[in-house]
Amino acid sequence: MSTKDFIRLGVPLGEATRRATDFVGKFILAGGDKTRLEEEVKAILANPSGFSEDGLRGEFAKALLNAPPPPRSAPVKYRQWGEGLEHEAVMQMEKACLLPVSVAGALMPDAHVGYGLPIGGVLATENTVIPYAVGVDIACRMKMTVLDIPVRELERHQDRLARAIEAETRFGVGAAFRNRRHHEVMDADWEVSPVTSQNKDRAWSQLGTSGSGNHFVEFGLFTAHGKIRELEPGTYVALLSHSGSRGTGAAVCNHYSRLAFSQFPDLPSELKRLAWLSLDSQEGQEYWAAMELMGRYAAANHVLIHRHLAAHLGAEVLLDVENHHNFAWKERHVINGVEKEVIVHRKGATPAGQGVLGIIPGSMASPGFVVAGKGNAESLNSASHGAGRVMSRTQANKTFNWKKVNAFLREQGVTLISAGLDEVPMVYKNIREVMAAQSDLVTILGQFDPKLVKMSPAGERPED
Repeated sequence: MSTKDFIRLGVPLGEATRRATDFVGKFILAGGDKTRLEEEVKAILANPSGFSEDGLRGEFAKALLNAPPPPRSAPVKYRQWGEGLEHEAVMQMEKACLLPVSVAGALMPDAHVGYGLPIGGVLATENTVIPYAVGVDIACRMKMTVLDIPVRELERHQDRLARAIEAETRFGVGAAFRNRRHHEVMDADWEVSPVTSQNKDRAWSQLGTSGSGNHFVEFGLFTAHGKIRELEPGTYVALLSHSGSRGTGAAVCNHYSRLAFSQFPDLPSELKRLAWLSLDSQEGQEYWAAMELMGRYAAANHVLIHRHLAAHLGAEVLLDVENHHNFAWKERHVINGVEKEVIVHRKGATPAGQGVLGIIPGSMASPGFVVAGKGNAESLNSASHGAGRVMSRTQANKTFNWKKVNAFLREQGVTLISAGLDEVPMVYKNIREVMAAQSDLVTILGQFDPKLVKMSPAGERPED
């Protein structure tokens, strides 16, 4: 019998096919009847557990029991928000919904191409976690604090705010503080995974810093349309930051993605980056614990940025809002009419359960919004995490020059401390159009307009 014969009978490609070939050879060498081979294979396929201890058939049977389920013949149901999304991003979502472990999905209006799952992709699976559907920058976050600084400070004493940003932040690959900062997250159990254990010192050295790419720290004007918690309606000075779990988060993703890839070598090539880990496995439990720790670590980075900047300026915090993306949550959702616990991956998508506060930024020269989720079941209680790119970083560097960009920023009343050309406003979608496309997902509570922006200097490799 050949591989083609095995495929016709339903033997999965890969290890199961190799073990089937071994079985055929052993069967013939043992004097078995060749005319009964197909009948033998069919019997093992029909009940592999019944043959797992058989001396002749056991290895083939065990390979069948361990073989990954085949991709679905049709994708599970998902809904798309927004028009004119990148075709390849939509195709990535389609492919993710073909996974045998997928049960539901959603595609946000800021969607664009990512690795495996598109940025703006939301995917629910059963008892499994997909490292690349979480992403490299695990638990990347947005945090905004409204400060009691007079609004006129943004114009009259912008240099003072700029000096504070330069003194209290660090950006880019490998960025660190000479005098390490302190947070209780470093007292957590970093032995939950060999990766976090090995990278603990590295994580501490980068504590309180930001990454590269689209990560930023900026001052701006926040206008609350109504009362938000204890904050009265009005316009205030606010500090907004965006960054994640730095190099340690990337190391966690890379390690466990490789483990997932190795477990499913026969996944179709277009699904390779969506290989998963069972939460019943040691690897799955390790990744989950490491991901949760990276969530706490990313939050600590923001806490320190905001704490040190507020202290530097002698300011009090009037409102604190934050949310994160690039994460997986255990949540209960109704799937095909049945409520069940699922793992919801939000890669570049914001949690938007009923009443949940979040921040959706635009660009360095367009507004961001504080929102409250509406708990839309079709979106798996999700919304976009930003405006979404319309141009690759490579194309941006070829297309724009700083002379024209700086003139545009001046027109918008924005002072840029540092950034790369690949992050200029023109590489992003119109944030107002994105917000209009998800009016059934979130309610806008307030608007943040950036005025003083710092990002990673040009030439830094993006981390997310």
